[in-house]
Amino acid sequence: MLSSCTSPPRPDPASTPTADPKEEPTTSAGSARTLLAYFSRPGENYYYGGRRDLEVGNTEVLARMIADLIDCDTYRIEAAVPYSADYDATVARNSQEQDDEARPAIANPLPSIAQYDTVLVGSPIWNVRPPMILNTFLDSHDYTAKVVQPFVTYAVSGLGRTEAVYAAALPGVQLGPGLAVQGEEVARHRDDVEAWLRPSGLLTT
Repeated sequence: MLSSCTSPPRPDPASTPTADPKEEPTTSAGSARTLLAYFSRPGENYYYGGRRDLEVGNTEVLARMIADLIDCDTYRIEAAVPYSADYDATVARNSQEQDDEARPAIANPLPSIAQYDTVLVGSPIWNVRPPMILNTFLDSHDYTAKVVQPFVTYAVSGLGRTEAVYAAALPGVQLGPGLAVQGEEVARHRDDVEAWLRPSGLLTT
C-alpha cells in the first residue's frame, strides 16, 4: 500500500512547493558528515482510506523536516523511468518489481558516499517494505564503517520489513534505529523526529 503526505492542518497540497531534482547532494553550509538520501513519490496517493493528489510526497516532507534540524547533505533518489502519478499503476509496477527482485535504475546516481559517516535513508513503505529502488541505492555504494539509519512514511504497516531488507542488503553494516511516521500525519511529528535524531548525536539542541 502506498502512503501520502499532508501538512497541518491538512492544507491543499497544491500550496506546498516542490523541490527541483538535483544531480548532486544539496550541500550544507558546514562540513556535513551525514548524508540524507530519500526517495519520494508525488501524485495520487493513499489518504485515510481514499485517494488524494499530492505535489510533494510525504517522505519528502519528512526529509525536509530532518534536513532543517541537522547538519547534512541531502540527495533525492529519482527513478530513471519515473513512477506513474496514478496510484494503481504504481501499485502494479511495484508489485512486479518486488516479484522480480528488480533494481530500478536511478536517474541521478551519486558517484560516491565515501565522505560520509552516517547515511539516513528515507522512503515510503510499499507493500510492507521500501520500494526496490532503495535496494538499487544500497547496492551502489560501500557502507563499510558507516552507520545507516532508515526513516519511512507509511499508511498501515509502520517500518514493515525495512530493517530486515536493509540488514540483508548491507551485511555487517551498523544499522541505527528506524523512524516510521504515518503519511497522513507526517508534518505533525517533529517531536518524534527530534527524539529519533538525539540518541545518535545528530541533534544536540
